[in-house]
Amino acid sequence: MNRFEFTEDWWLPHPRAAVADVLLDLARYPVWWPQVVAVASLGPDDARVLCRSVLPYTLDLVLHAERRDADVLETLVDGDLEGTARWRLLDEGAGTRMLFEQEVGVAGRWLAVAAVLARPAVRWNHGRMMAGCRAGLETRLAGRSGEAETVEPA
Repeated sequence: MNRFEFTEDWWLPHPRAAVADVLLDLARYPVWWPQVVAVASLGPDDARVLCRSVLPYTLDLVLHAERRDADVLETLVDGDLEGTARWRLLDEGAGTRMLFEQEVGVAGRWLAVAAVLARPAVRWNHGRMMAGCRAGLETRLAGRSGEAETVEPA
């Protein structure tokens, strides 16, 4: 009962390479994805990521890049959640079809119990997180179309 599977199927009017570039740049997720509150590099393939959607809890995750192909980005997830997250990117018309698959279990006894008791709320919370992802990704990609990106100092 403390396992979750989430899927998303989006189409964005941007080239697959541009979408992949944004998704691969994990360090900048907090710039465009409101629910990703912090990212700290732990090495070339690893990062610690803090996420907080609507529910009053910040997930503490350690991500390990397992696959970075042109059409598949796959990450192992550890920490408060354990499992995998995967983006499949497909050229479709003048844009990119994005298929997201996440299979995770909730780690930690009290968090797992809370996830079972509040399962509909957890699913809703994840939906809000992914809505933030989509809106932020669309905005980020629209800002990159044909212009050099400027980065403001932190």
